[in-house]
Amino acid sequence: MGERPLRPTRTDYVAWRTATTRWRDDDAYGHLNNATYYELFDTAVNAYLYDATGVDVRALPQIGVVAETGCRYFREIGFPEPIEMGLVVDKVGTSSIVYRIGLFQGASDEAAAEGRFVHVYVDNSNGAGARPVTPMPDVVRAAVLRLLRPEG
Repeated sequence: MGERPLRPTRTDYVAWRTATTRWRDDDAYGHLNNATYYELFDTAVNAYLYDATGVDVRALPQIGVVAETGCRYFREIGFPEPIEMGLVVDKVGTSSIVYRIGLFQGASDEAAAEGRFVHVYVDNSNGAGARPVTPMPDVVRAAVLRLLRPEG
């Protein structure tokens, strides 16, 4: 697998969703608060799963919990413009999925930020505290396989 470009572009992503920014999303320095980036990553992934599977993913016997996140920041963004979130999957394992989420604002073809988001699937039948790792549900696997970018 080749190295990704330093700054991803719109063509690096497969699925898209737009988020409306809010006044409170900006911090005291006048740009999007770091925590808000992570909320957007979570929303991009889980909204895609809801739409693509047609089920309430929280009610499945196996649920995806976040095992790893990260963010590379390239330029400032913030209120009042909407943010376009591009989603792609780098890897689908037996019980894990590695996503990348690009955030774009305005007409720029280059991402303002890119997140890495890893879901690991666990058995949810006994609730929190007793959730062993388990294979992901077939409905989730089918949905995320559509997000894999074919090797070129």
